[in-house]
Amino acid sequence: MQSNHNTIRPFGLRDKIGYMFGDFGNDFTFIFASSFLMVFYTKVLGISGGMVGTLFLVARFVDAFTDVTMGRIVDAMPPAKDGKFRCWIRRMCGPVALSSFLMYQTAVAGVPMGWRIVYMYVTYLLWGSIFYTSINIPYGSMASAITADPNERTSLSTFRSVGATLAGLVIGVGTPIFLYATDVNGNQVVRGGATFTIIAGVFSVLAIICYLICYRLTSERVPVTKDPDAEELTLLATFRAIGKSRALLGIIGAAVFLLLSQLLINTMNNYIYPDYFGNAKGISVFTLLSTLVMLVIVAPLSVPISRKFGKKEASVVGMLFSGVVFTLMYFLRIRNMWLFLLLSILGYLGMGFFNTVIWANITDVIDDQEVKVGHREDGTVYAVYSFARKVGQALAGGIGGWALEIIGYESAATVQTAGVLSGLYATATIIPAIGFFAVAILLWFVYPLNKKIVEKNVAILEEKRRK
Repeated sequence: MQSNHNTIRPFGLRDKIGYMFGDFGNDFTFIFASSFLMVFYTKVLGISGGMVGTLFLVARFVDAFTDVTMGRIVDAMPPAKDGKFRCWIRRMCGPVALSSFLMYQTAVAGVPMGWRIVYMYVTYLLWGSIFYTSINIPYGSMASAITADPNERTSLSTFRSVGATLAGLVIGVGTPIFLYATDVNGNQVVRGGATFTIIAGVFSVLAIICYLICYRLTSERVPVTKDPDAEELTLLATFRAIGKSRALLGIIGAAVFLLLSQLLINTMNNYIYPDYFGNAKGISVFTLLSTLVMLVIVAPLSVPISRKFGKKEASVVGMLFSGVVFTLMYFLRIRNMWLFLLLSILGYLGMGFFNTVIWANITDVIDDQEVKVGHREDGTVYAVYSFARKVGQALAGGIGGWALEIIGYESAATVQTAGVLSGLYATATIIPAIGFFAVAILLWFVYPLNKKIVEKNVAILEEKRRK
């Protein structure tokens, strides 16, 4: 790889578009699961929300080992002919898409409950803890190898977020149209038959196509080699190093609360619009409008704002703004769906900036680690961050599932009680607000990589690579 470094074409739009399609592929399974897997488990398979929430937490304990192990494998293995990280996209795109499809088999609803739970655990762990991990960690780590320039990395982060936003648009707008129907009494219900399985199959095929586009369009330029003096690949050594990095701990904490808030909103939208507002179309409208905000307002401004003020500094302001908006929504107890939608989109505007540049923050953390310890661990650092994201996903699913059970939500009922509706509203507003405030606090007081430090680290590494 080192010998080919000077013959690789310069970084450009092709890399940005290719990297965008990588997360497009990721989120055809990740966002679909984050938004609708709880619905499938509770409303199609009839499994209790509490049981589903427990599954998500159990899976995260498994991920503590599989994520870091995969990161260590990526760091330890020598580069293949097609790169150190790209090769994993080629190898694992099929298995992750197939395992996602297997999670949504509606025929399982006809087997005894015990077997349904076994099926739920096996297929979810196969997808999330094994195959999704095996492609997402190399993909995320690859940003460091595509370019070393901080502004170009912010562009990659922005395009990656655009890919996730586009996947969210397709899933969030399209899925409710095909998934929900109106019964004879005017209530919103999930369609029966093989609807879920067919939708999952379509998204799995689209995921493979997007992964292959990413593989074809991106190039690795920054040589990443294993330091022969690095510690042995042990879980204990990894977590010992993590405990010494304020940057990594800060971004991990921020990521957990960001994902908790964002995914909880997505999960609860599947209950609050059909049940609280009586209009499942609100799910699609919210997704469409939030996507437009991301693509038209946030994405074009992310690079110039980051360049002028710094990613950390601007992200703190955005998260505080989102927290204020969702707190206001909680106290207003809105009954008009359109007003609720408008304020939700406004709140998304603040969160969107940090969500857009966060991938560039991870490459900043990797650089910071190299400056401090003398060698790079792209795969390991990204693996730990990936695990943190999954913790946020689990907490969102767990809190959502447990909240449904605590407030008395009846998945078989077409109409919920007033107390249940009030609980749905509170879960969808005040818990995300608390999460947004927590992100702002962690970024400001724990995460140390402000604009000045990031620029200093880049200069140090540029000088190191010239030697």
